[in-house]
Amino acid sequence: MKGALLVAGTTSDAGKSVLVAGLCRMLARRGVRVAPFKAQNMSNNSVVTLDGGEIGRAQAMQAAACGLEPSVRFNPVLLKPGTDRTSQLVVRGRAVAQVSASNYIEHRQALRHVVADELSALRAEFDVVICEGAGSPAEINLRATDLANMGLARAASLPVIVVGDIDRGGVLAHLFGTVAVLSPADQALVAGFVINKFRGDPALLAPGLDQLRALTGRPTYGVVPFADGLWMDAEDSLGTVPDAPVGRPRPPIGSQWLRVAAVRLPRISNTTDVEALACEPGVSVHWVTEPSRLEDADLVVVPGSKSTVSDLEWLRRTGLARALSERAAEGRPVLGICGGYQMLGRTISDSVESGVGTVEGLGLLDLDIEFAAEKVLMQVSGLSAAFGSDPVQGYEIHHGRVMRNDDDALLTSAGGVDEGSVRGGVAGTHWHGLLESDDFRRSFLAWVAGKAGRSGFEVASDTSVAALREQQLDLLADLVESNIDVDAVLGLIENGVDGSTRKIVTQML
Repeated sequence: MKGALLVAGTTSDAGKSVLVAGLCRMLARRGVRVAPFKAQNMSNNSVVTLDGGEIGRAQAMQAAACGLEPSVRFNPVLLKPGTDRTSQLVVRGRAVAQVSASNYIEHRQALRHVVADELSALRAEFDVVICEGAGSPAEINLRATDLANMGLARAASLPVIVVGDIDRGGVLAHLFGTVAVLSPADQALVAGFVINKFRGDPALLAPGLDQLRALTGRPTYGVVPFADGLWMDAEDSLGTVPDAPVGRPRPPIGSQWLRVAAVRLPRISNTTDVEALACEPGVSVHWVTEPSRLEDADLVVVPGSKSTVSDLEWLRRTGLARALSERAAEGRPVLGICGGYQMLGRTISDSVESGVGTVEGLGLLDLDIEFAAEKVLMQVSGLSAAFGSDPVQGYEIHHGRVMRNDDDALLTSAGGVDEGSVRGGVAGTHWHGLLESDDFRRSFLAWVAGKAGRSGFEVASDTSVAALREQQLDLLADLVESNIDVDAVLGLIENGVDGSTRKIVTQML
């Protein structure tokens, strides 16, 4: 077969990313050469690709569903928000500018060519390309600059499926309204719907789907049930709700739990770094935003940030900085990753990201950071230097450089260079994805348990983050196979939209 499809959504986090991943894995299991594509993404959850750029985390997950290595081709335009009004513009994996909503239009034409070229090349190389939209196509105020939703569908003649999250409520209105506000030319490419996260009796929903079809002339291709086991590689940081657990905590092997508090920074990036901890039996990970939630934690993780100096000030303003300092003085474990690592040092000199010059860090580690205009982007590997000599892998995405480090090294890179810091119970590193290295994670958790006095906690010997991720991708494909009219979707991919029964909804209002 040969063709392409765009999966749009009624809202952010409606299920676009997981449906694309499920379709990709389903097709790959059938021997179809398939690739994912998201023309433009807005996310601070990114990964470094083999070709030396960065893309959204969801596209890396979708690439894995296809059996492919992540590539900048799968997400040629990435916006990384640094404030409420500005974002770093990443094109083909490289940061090229800071943009606002008002001046982004200046880049529109050049970005259209980038997107069109990459999609055309992928369609020539692969049998099928499954595209993911961004946000909602119903954001008609942004239609003129749209690169990822109906703008892409129109430019590439893509059939469109709209997915809605019934768990939020009002899904039938969301689906109908999404189609209704589109122009007739855009509506012509919307083929039908998928409902996501359904719980309950399908018979109660059926009359609503019949009415939706009567109103729009479009079928619902499937109703995907809520799956409690899906939680890894979440793209949208809005899902990091304070006090909410990460993942589905499994009972401990020993007699005690290990409790992890992950600080939910305002400009948090790479939230997925803590997911590897949540894969472990007996490890309970929660997002926190206020200091009292740190008191009974055995480990506190300060993750990455797209606005390091601003988030450091937020730590001070909320009292979290003081709570972290008190933990460090008591020798209780703290881990900083990337921006979080930088905040734990003595000074940050930043004329790039915030432009404020030199500010004092928390002083929990004896290092100085200086920001440079060029971003460090690379995949890395090496050995643990602090907890045995376990092999480690990860990736770096940061502007800040370590100018001085007088603490013990956490890691040694493959090139023999020290990386990261350990000082008492405080550790830090620039390496994202480090905790997915299974042997290192086990050694690290054993160190944390010792520091926290959790002698009853036992580290599992067989947890594999990579295997758990593969299980989730297969679960997505199983959900697609079992709950979606696959033959109809495959026909849509291969033949495009048949407009004989679809209605122009705006003419009926």
